Amino acid sequence: MKYTLTLLFALLVGKLGFSQTTYSVKGSAADTIANVKLVNATISVLNAKDSTLRGFTRVAPDGSFSITKKLGKGKFILLATYPKYADYVEEFTLDSAHTTRNFGRISMILKSKLLEGVIVKGTRAAIKIKGDTTEYNASSFTVQPGAKVEDLLKQLPGIQVDKDGKITAQGQAVPKVLVDGEEFFGDDPTLVTKNLRADMVDKVQLYDKTSDQAAFTGIDDGQKTKTINIKLKEDKKNGYFGKADAGLGTKDFYSGQLAVNKFAGKEKMSAYGTLANTGKTGLGWEDANKFGTSNNNVEISDGGISIFSNNSDDIEGWGGQYNGEGFPTARAGGLHYDNKWSGDKQTINGNYKIGSLNVVGDRSNLTQNNIAGNTPGADFINSRSTSNFRNYIFRQKLDGAYNLKLDSLSNLKLTFDGTFKNTETENTTLSQSDRSSGSRLNNNINRLNTKGDQKTFNFSALYTKKFKKVGRTLSVSLSESLDRVDNEGQQYARLESFNETGTPTGNELTDLEKYTDVKSNMVTTSVTYTEPLSKSSSILASYGLNVSNSDADRRAFGQSTPGSGNYDVLDTRFSNHYQLDQLINQAGAVFNYKKDKTTFNFGTKVGLANFKQEDMYTGNKFTRNFSNWNPQASYQYRFSQQKSFRFNYNGNTRQPSLDQIQPIRNNNDNTTIIEGNPNLTPSFNNRFQATYNSYKVLSNRSIWLNGSYSFTSNPIVSNSDFDSSTGKTTRRYSNLASETPTAFSINAQMDSKVKFLFGINVGINAYASGNTSFNKVTRNTIEQTNRSRSNTYQVGLNISRYVEKKFDFYANFGPTYNTSVSSLNPNTNNNGKGFNGFHYLNVYLPGKIQIGAEGEYQYRAATETFNESFSRYLLTASITKSFFKEQNLKIKANCNDVFNQNQGFSRNISGNYITQNNYTTIKRYFLFSIIYEFNKMGGGAPKQ
Repeated sequence: MKYTLTLLFALLVGKLGFSQTTYSVKGSAADTIANVKLVNATISVLNAKDSTLRGFTRVAPDGSFSITKKLGKGKFILLATYPKYADYVEEFTLDSAHTTRNFGRISMILKSKLLEGVIVKGTRAAIKIKGDTTEYNASSFTVQPGAKVEDLLKQLPGIQVDKDGKITAQGQAVPKVLVDGEEFFGDDPTLVTKNLRADMVDKVQLYDKTSDQAAFTGIDDGQKTKTINIKLKEDKKNGYFGKADAGLGTKDFYSGQLAVNKFAGKEKMSAYGTLANTGKTGLGWEDANKFGTSNNNVEISDGGISIFSNNSDDIEGWGGQYNGEGFPTARAGGLHYDNKWSGDKQTINGNYKIGSLNVVGDRSNLTQNNIAGNTPGADFINSRSTSNFRNYIFRQKLDGAYNLKLDSLSNLKLTFDGTFKNTETENTTLSQSDRSSGSRLNNNINRLNTKGDQKTFNFSALYTKKFKKVGRTLSVSLSESLDRVDNEGQQYARLESFNETGTPTGNELTDLEKYTDVKSNMVTTSVTYTEPLSKSSSILASYGLNVSNSDADRRAFGQSTPGSGNYDVLDTRFSNHYQLDQLINQAGAVFNYKKDKTTFNFGTKVGLANFKQEDMYTGNKFTRNFSNWNPQASYQYRFSQQKSFRFNYNGNTRQPSLDQIQPIRNNNDNTTIIEGNPNLTPSFNNRFQATYNSYKVLSNRSIWLNGSYSFTSNPIVSNSDFDSSTGKTTRRYSNLASETPTAFSINAQMDSKVKFLFGINVGINAYASGNTSFNKVTRNTIEQTNRSRSNTYQVGLNISRYVEKKFDFYANFGPTYNTSVSSLNPNTNNNGKGFNGFHYLNVYLPGKIQIGAEGEYQYRAATETFNESFSRYLLTASITKSFFKEQNLKIKANCNDVFNQNQGFSRNISGNYITQNNYTTIKRYFLFSIIYEFNKMGGGAPKQ
């Protein structure tokens, strides 16, 4: 990595020679008719190619102006603006023979006097900040012909795209990318960024998308999603385009993709399919995480008790995401359709996705478990494990939305989605644990195989109405969720324990078949009304009702005759059958003030909940009545269109989950038994967040600052009771009123174009985050509270430069430092330094040849807990030959992991556990591909 960066900087330094010649413009500005000097009129000099600002001044009291800045050679545009006057635009050139341009007197005309037939062309700034929206003018940023939206996003200040296509903007992840304000394949960003062409884009808008309710009322409800909206050019909304990509590689690797898109004005149709074993799942990074996720965690909104937990210890199985562990085989496809008609009064948006993912691999773990000693002091257990796994998932999902404008004041929106999922998992783990003295504590084998099906269906309706009185609105919503889970699994485990001298003390066998049958139904309705109090203030009042009914039947069976294979004896320790009912009434009010540059709102929601649970085995009933309080406040001040500040506060009552309170024992990890605690009380979380953003036109510099802090009162923490004779842990939950967990994050980012370095974009970012958490640890009846503190600090520098048809590069690199320490073992920590780097370089050679290199460097130093350092540099290199005028046929040779250094590795801390994970992953291979892109947009002839 260091040699790559050194080479990059050497190339830059070698080109630092530049001319000292001063280029300038001058002139004067006056009214055409009255000859009045237009004092303080704005004079701007822009690049003719991309409209970026090169110089700026205002007209002096004598009517003259002059820009003596070193503009350099090139073609420019002079733009003169003055309130109520038409813009004056004139192109000009500066070169060695014409270093100064004198415009003489610029005559400007009142808009009211503008003659018919006179055309005055305006220009758009590269970046505009409109309230909460940052808008990028796509034409101001140059990309390679045939580039995709992803390549355009990489050029935009404040936006980063990593090697997997994950988008980060202003320090926050971007999970949603829209096209002309509409969802495109649902919440799957890369199906937009890797599919649509950059030359189709007019504007890129970045903003915090609010809920449908907040967008309608204009009053913030605290629900925001960082969103990018791709606005297409009008002449790019008709035609078709797509891409076919087929590749074969060494070591039996392969990858294929076909994407077809047809746009007809407001009607859009798309289809795609992928087949690969290279790590490409065919879905975007965000939707890949949702590929197998479900509504298992049927959570009652507004602070209710979550009915189910998608706990990793449950046999509900694998979530379905590929995170680099193991070797994947993915098949996926999808269809998309959206349209508007009847003068945009009716809108429809639908998606269908189908896919499977199979992952096999091995992993090994090193874990340090800090536990309480027999006397106050530190003690710990070191564990080593190896496992092999196979995870398989198949999923189909259909979703849609229909919007109907009933009249000019009312609207109805209907949405639905349905999912079918099938999963299979096989996992065998061998482990051994040693005491801090070095003596063996236990040996363990645990084999768990599961398979299951899940069906979910969600429906919602939102009716909104505006009254003639401005600001008075009414909205009514109704939603229903249905969920059905059927799973079965088989567990075989054997735990051998030893005393300090190594003598065997126990041999525990677990041999069970397990079945899960879960059904749930949840109906939610709400009414919201807003009333203006004045021209600048209004109030929102709401009421909601939530009803849920669920049935959860979990059964475990053992063998009446060991070895018979006949599992016919119900094991009551790990079996349970509950029926669950919950009713929530909620009311709230929010006051909103908006005037000039200031927006402020505050309010709260209060919910009263009634929870009933019946044990169908024993007939025992458990009831719980509780209240939830959710205050909120926000303040925003817009200094200008290019600068704003925002502050938010949200408070949330957090009820315990059902698995935390009900007496259900779970032993899928046979060394950890989980039990419920019905005496838990709710916790309360307070979160504060501040954001500042600014774009300086003169220096083309953007600044984003984000910070957040949260703390939790009366937290619910895990209590681990450690059995020192076997190494088994019984985990339950309790409230810890005497301690307050906290978390913080700070992100600062600045991007600027450095003109004396030939327009290189330079960005500096600094990030810090940390949390303090608590858990209880009991050993031999001695209970101690463990405090875990972990912090991450990171500083990065990113540089980028694009020269059309020559090269483009991007590099981001910087050091990191992580700290983590447990109060139960303060003399041993996991503090360690590190370094991260990422870069890509594309060089465009004669003969339509492109050479590319993309690299990622990671270094983690040894720590007191883990005395092994880790480093790797993953370099992917490629060479591409393009054919035809539009370069739409390509032959590509690609080498993944050139130096064969890829190693699966991760470290993390959770409670009193510190873990290092190593796993099998994809290493070096070669892939040879043929890529064909077709494009006929705007009604022109097909581009060949």
